[in-house]
Amino acid sequence: MKSKAKLYFTLFFEMLKLSAFTFGGGYVIVPLMKRSFVEKHALLTEKEMLDYTAVAQSAPGAVAVNAAILVGMKTGGILGAAITLLATILPPLIIITAVALVYEAFSESIIIAAVLRGMRAGICAVIADAVLSMISAVTKDFTKGSLFGWLRILIIPVSFVLAFVFKVNAAVIVSVGAVLGVITAALKWKKGGAK
Repeated sequence: MKSKAKLYFTLFFEMLKLSAFTFGGGYVIVPLMKRSFVEKHALLTEKEMLDYTAVAQSAPGAVAVNAAILVGMKTGGILGAAITLLATILPPLIIITAVALVYEAFSESIIIAAVLRGMRAGICAVIADAVLSMISAVTKDFTKGSLFGWLRILIIPVSFVLAFVFKVNAAVIVSVGAVLGVITAALKWKKGGAK
């Protein structure tokens, strides 16, 4: 019972801390969740965190909230999901309420505008870290000459080109990626089964 209570406290405290001190949304909080739940507390594997990130991105709603619910569900069941959900939404709710009360007074401030510009630059760096971390995880078990490995590598730049050059909707790219993932997994399984 004590270990369950400790787990729930860890889930609540870690998500509350991440949610309170992370600026930039889900793409920023996910790599920090990885550091916390995979590297620091070893509650998840890197592959599980990567899978949860993909599901959180694909599901409707905020990426950070979706990922928090999935992590909580995996590690602490339904109560764990409820705890991580509460811990994730509590800080933004309090902060946004406070900001709304004083927004008019600070909206024209040059200092506040400069602080926000600086925060944007920092957020870009954290998002770049998240992207590089995900690419590293996807390509980790890449084997030279493997069709499946090459396809996974190829999906990454093709997705960027489709999104940023041709302005293809992200939902279409994610859906096509999911279909390709199912096809390659089926082919890989069939090939493994044939041996």
